[in-house]
Amino acid sequence: MDLLQKLIENLNYTAVLNSSVRIIFVLFLGWALSVILKKTLFRLESFWENHASENGETALEATKRIETIVRLLRQIVLVILWVTMTLVIMRELGLEIGPILASAGILGLAIGFGAQNLVRDFISGFFMILENQIRVGDVAIINNTAGLVERITMRTTVLRDLQGIVHYFQNGNISSLSNMTNDWSAYVFDIGVAYKENTDNVINKIEEVLETMQSDDEYGHFIIEQPEIFGVDKLGDSAVVIKGRIKTQPIKQWFVGREFLRRVKLVFDESNIEIPFPHSTIYFGEDSKPFDVSMMESKSEITLNDETKN
Repeated sequence: MDLLQKLIENLNYTAVLNSSVRIIFVLFLGWALSVILKKTLFRLESFWENHASENGETALEATKRIETIVRLLRQIVLVILWVTMTLVIMRELGLEIGPILASAGILGLAIGFGAQNLVRDFISGFFMILENQIRVGDVAIINNTAGLVERITMRTTVLRDLQGIVHYFQNGNISSLSNMTNDWSAYVFDIGVAYKENTDNVINKIEEVLETMQSDDEYGHFIIEQPEIFGVDKLGDSAVVIKGRIKTQPIKQWFVGREFLRRVKLVFDESNIEIPFPHSTIYFGEDSKPFDVSMMESKSEITLNDETKN
């Protein structure tokens, strides 16, 4: 009791009052800055969404990407703000923050050396989302592995391939990235026909198929531009190859392309247009005659034997 009484008697009420006022002011300032930050990020989010819609980006995917960026920025700024406020309040309470800052610096340096890959993944993931390189639902090729993008975080990107295998990629280790469904997609076709066919007639038949697909209720709205037929692209070993392209909505190129090939096959069958396939000739050397010659000689011998008997 004597010690407590001495502390009360020696207490500098003016200093305590001044420190209390400064602490309250710091807390109020932190709250005000938090409110300003929230409103600023809300306006920034609205601005980015409007900008994305003007550039033709779908609202759902733009919202996902922008919310990820805004959430990350909010977390980073709030951590810096509250750490700074805590240090200021500790100093007002008479605590020495110098040793704390020194310890934090040493600890941060140690963590930094041990978490270089983690920091690299976060930075790479941030810019990948910021630059809208890929989004959830896209079909992408990452480090020569193709699949549907199922999840994107600040540290990893998750793909699921056609066989259902899930692939995880650290964002910092992504060396090559190809987005196959950004804004629009395309089905590129190479159709081979026999050398005896009239290529102009073949192209006309392909154009007819494309026109019927554009007017089709099920497939027409997936084709976003007039299909292109580039013409004869290659004179192959057994076929004349005609190349073209169908621009479609994102991720619909395979759906449209399969139906296009089905209809081309049906039209070619109706028009007697030959789709060639490779032929092979087996050769056994000079001592072995071709199969058709051997059959003819055998038939001749049988005929001679029959005439001799008669």
